[in-house]
Amino acid sequence: MVDGPENVSAKRHNKVPLPRQSSTLDDVTIPPPTSTAYERLQTELDDQPKILREVTQGKRIGYYRIKGTLGSGNFSQVKLGVHILTKERVAIKILDKGKLEPRTQKLLSREIEAMEKLHHPNILRLYEVIETLSAQYFVIEYASGGELFAYVSSKENERLEELEAKKYFAQIADAVDHLHQNNICHRDIKAENVFFSAGGTAKVGDFGFSIHSHEALLDTFCGSPPYAAPELFKDESYIGKYVDIWALGILLYFMLTGGMPFRAENVSKLKKCILEGTYRIPQYLSEQAADIMRKILIEKPESRLSMEGIRAHPWMEGAEYPEILTMSNLQPKLEDPEDIDDQAAQKELSELGVPVELLENVLERGTKNGPRSAITGTYRIALHKATQKRISPPPQTIAPVVPNTLNKKGKIKKSKKKKGVRSRSRFCIIM
Repeated sequence: MVDGPENVSAKRHNKVPLPRQSSTLDDVTIPPPTSTAYERLQTELDDQPKILREVTQGKRIGYYRIKGTLGSGNFSQVKLGVHILTKERVAIKILDKGKLEPRTQKLLSREIEAMEKLHHPNILRLYEVIETLSAQYFVIEYASGGELFAYVSSKENERLEELEAKKYFAQIADAVDHLHQNNICHRDIKAENVFFSAGGTAKVGDFGFSIHSHEALLDTFCGSPPYAAPELFKDESYIGKYVDIWALGILLYFMLTGGMPFRAENVSKLKKCILEGTYRIPQYLSEQAADIMRKILIEKPESRLSMEGIRAHPWMEGAEYPEILTMSNLQPKLEDPEDIDDQAAQKELSELGVPVELLENVLERGTKNGPRSAITGTYRIALHKATQKRISPPPQTIAPVVPNTLNKKGKIKKSKKKKGVRSRSRFCIIM
């Protein structure tokens, strides 16, 4: 007897063909129950050899598929990832543990601690931290518009007009003010650490040198020398918030001119230039633009414009600041949630098939594990999606700059951009 197509297919999968289920009313076939996105993911994760192979090949980690490289540093890489359940794109910072010194490990702990306390529309969000024997993965909000440095360099005159610079500077300054209000100092503010969302919103990122400090004296040189304040070179200690304000002044100068106020062939000569404090302001800048930079780039830290002073300066008149966000709980409230973003996030997880029991388990662990949970990461992505949908302006026709895009095969392809002098952060050095 020759097997029919159904029996042959069943034998190939070592399954016994099931009888057709029919309705007693109209003899319509009842389809089998559809599995949820979460159930399909769990089935996929059960294939351990395949998962191990994909992780080894750098194609996935946890709930994320890795698509391509966005950037790289001395001991880390930043990859583009896609969250399998929510389909959201994320940036995955991968750090090789074998190259990390104990001091650098301490900085990473500070970075996680800082990002856990921040909730601002102009600061990149931390979703999840994944740790393996060989690497540590930071899953962060993906800013698809690229770096501020690349955007300024791509302009015809390699600088921004004052009105546009004011728009982005207001967003960046408001983010730094939020940091300081939470007693956090960034210590590495520069154009390469400011990014753009697809809608053209500026986002401050890279908190590797950040530290929790309320006007405490610090003694570690951090960040990029061209953005370094004078006290970092001449004093045994400094106050972090004044260093951030100085860096904002350098950043504004770069946005308006496309260059650095203090330039030299090496760090030794650069130090001399910064301590001398002399720089040129181009004549094409307005007097108010020149004035705000002069009042920020003052040698004596206490004499620099405060964050309140920057906001109140005449050049900032008409600047639009982001809506103040209520600090959403980074963990769900399961009984009668009042937060509308929490409601939307839990609804999405329910539609994806994530069991409520797993959310309860996240709550039981509390803040002990922080972002070190796949379900926590999924919830935070859904929460951030809901917040962005509620507060974001309509998408712009043209994003500021998109240096990295995907080709048809899903790999990163880089667009051409003008050459410029990038400032590189150096490792923290005990002074």
